[in-house]
Amino acid sequence: MTNSADTHCPYCALQCAMTLTSPAELAPAPQPGPVPVPLLPTLHSSAPAAAAPAALEVSGRDFPTNRGGLCRKGWTSATLLNHPGRITEPLLKGPDGVHRPISWDHALDLAASAVRDARARYGADAVGVFGGGGLTNEKAYMLGKFARLALRTSRIDYNGRFCMSSAAAAGMRAFGVDRGLPFPLEALDTASTILMLGSNVAETMPPFVQHLKGARDAGGLIVVDPRRSATAAFTADGGGLHLQPLPGTDLTLLLGISHVVIHEGLVDTAFVEERTAGYSAVVRSVNSFWPERVQSLTGVPADLIRETARRLAAGARQGGSYILTGRGVEQHTDGTDTATAAINLSLLLGLPGSARSGYGTLTGQGNGQGGREHGQKADQLPGYRKITDPAARAHMARVWGVPEETIPGPGLPAVQLLKSLGQPDGVRCLFIHASNVVVASPDANAVTAGLRSLDFLVVCDFFMSETAAEADLILPVLQWAEEEGTLTNLEGRVLRRRRALAPPAGARSELWIMARLAERLDAPSTYSEDPETVFEELRLASAGGLADYSGIDYAMLDRGEAAYWPYPAGSTGTPRLFRDRFAHPDGKAVMTAVVPRRRRTPAASPDPAAKTMTLITGRLLEHYQSGAQTRRVTELLASQPEAMVQVHPAAAEAMGIMAGSLVSVANERGEVVCKAELSTDIRPDTVFLPFHFPGLGSANRLTEAATDPTSGMPEFKFNKVWVRAVAAPLSSKMLQTTEAS
Repeated sequence: MTNSADTHCPYCALQCAMTLTSPAELAPAPQPGPVPVPLLPTLHSSAPAAAAPAALEVSGRDFPTNRGGLCRKGWTSATLLNHPGRITEPLLKGPDGVHRPISWDHALDLAASAVRDARARYGADAVGVFGGGGLTNEKAYMLGKFARLALRTSRIDYNGRFCMSSAAAAGMRAFGVDRGLPFPLEALDTASTILMLGSNVAETMPPFVQHLKGARDAGGLIVVDPRRSATAAFTADGGGLHLQPLPGTDLTLLLGISHVVIHEGLVDTAFVEERTAGYSAVVRSVNSFWPERVQSLTGVPADLIRETARRLAAGARQGGSYILTGRGVEQHTDGTDTATAAINLSLLLGLPGSARSGYGTLTGQGNGQGGREHGQKADQLPGYRKITDPAARAHMARVWGVPEETIPGPGLPAVQLLKSLGQPDGVRCLFIHASNVVVASPDANAVTAGLRSLDFLVVCDFFMSETAAEADLILPVLQWAEEEGTLTNLEGRVLRRRRALAPPAGARSELWIMARLAERLDAPSTYSEDPETVFEELRLASAGGLADYSGIDYAMLDRGEAAYWPYPAGSTGTPRLFRDRFAHPDGKAVMTAVVPRRRRTPAASPDPAAKTMTLITGRLLEHYQSGAQTRRVTELLASQPEAMVQVHPAAAEAMGIMAGSLVSVANERGEVVCKAELSTDIRPDTVFLPFHFPGLGSANRLTEAATDPTSGMPEFKFNKVWVRAVAAPLSSKMLQTTEAS
């Protein structure tokens, strides 16, 4: 075992490079290299935050995405490696609800028995698997294989359905392939104009901000967000624009910008004629969305709509323009159409495939890109192959050495999978990996009830998350610094994760767990616990697919070679997609006409004192995803210890809400009660809740499980709620009841 390891941060898809060193081996702590541009000092720093003693020392490492810098989460990431709350042996829940240690043999026998029982009583699809975008490529690949061959179920999906599915569906529709950024992140450095829709990178992935500085200084950074987020505030110094639409009207806004591009003669006509199809239909679809009408629908002034279109077009002709989308415009029931409208705009301007311009979407989870490529999605086989494609099925049957008919067909996307829990014809035995569905899923109260109705729930985790607490059986797994593997960052670049320390004696890799369970279930094919062996199989499985990794191996990654997929054997990879052709058979991009759809009318408030408002949800700088990890880091929790609802002062005054007072935010699905934070950064008709907190502060008690018909994305960013002041402190009885619900 070496005393230091070059690896990457365990959190977001920026995958900042870092070095982990055993403290005993350290001389005076070296300072990481300086960040080459001045950034928001409270969001990103070249010096580590003060942290509790950790198993390893973290230092930033120079790399194109982060250039030596890390955010607060990255600097404190090693703190969790020796956290006292770590689960280090299998735990079985007894009749009294208490989890007690058992042996690994006993745990695996119980899990295998539960699978056999569910299959015998209800059929193979009574067993389900819920994966995660934080799994390495090797584990995501093996999880899909394990589900389909060892468990013999089609019922597998993952939490990336809540993250990237709309952008992925739009990318497949338009380009024939989905890679979040089809260009290296460094390409943004020289752009003169960047339109960023629905992403607050200054808080979600702070080192990203340095790549926006060139456009910001040129006055060309344009941010679309209902809040004046930290990223929106970053536009101010350079003369950029902040467009603050009504929540849920992003699609209308994009149609308005496209209208200006078309009717002011800003279209790159040569590009559109030579490299796209569908232009005429798009022209017809945007004709009724002139700027003044769009202003009346979105609240964005018509002159800002025109200015945005003109700046994008000028940038495309001069210094380069980029359009970037994030979850804020994609986590809707019309998220695929909204992302499609953004792509249409980029194609009108000739951005995709250009040497200086482009379109991309920002992957969120650490392996959100690789996690959606290799088989843990309900409708997918490795290499981004469709599970319904006969050629894809035949290819995988050859790689796995099984008859093609043994590979199940498509399963259920995440929301439908979770809705089926405990139902007579639904999932009765569920395995959860790398996901805290109790906090992170829409309509979280219903999801929790579904978990409790299961015959058997197995959760693989290293902490007692809110979901693990519901499990019949908890299997302790490795943390990031204890394992080898690969991940694929937001650019489609495959990276090496390296082991830096030995895990606790009782913890096991998911690869080991799946291999042992496959033995007990007499599964066909092979299941290795060695990550490199699994990656070699993944190379074969992905060969010839859209996400082709066949030319990548551990040796080249260990040499530091850049590996952007598609990377067929014998090639040098593809840092920039679309220069010569798109991935459709005719080589052209497809423009699809989209228009806004009417949303469901929400229920009226039963409380006449409550005001109906729009709830939007999102992240805080200090926390990540469901907070299951970051809420256990003392420094991060001290900065943001609890959920607070952001309310505009004018709205708060009308409701008798004061800063720090308790507020009820409720709808027909549930209630959140937390303290008020008054801010003019939010619209007066809107409230904001972070989604990192459990129990009474869980924002997803309120979000709706309605989904996008194309992608299966739930409606996270537009939910009607009833807001009122809480007259008296909550009683301990109410707190206990709410925490248990």
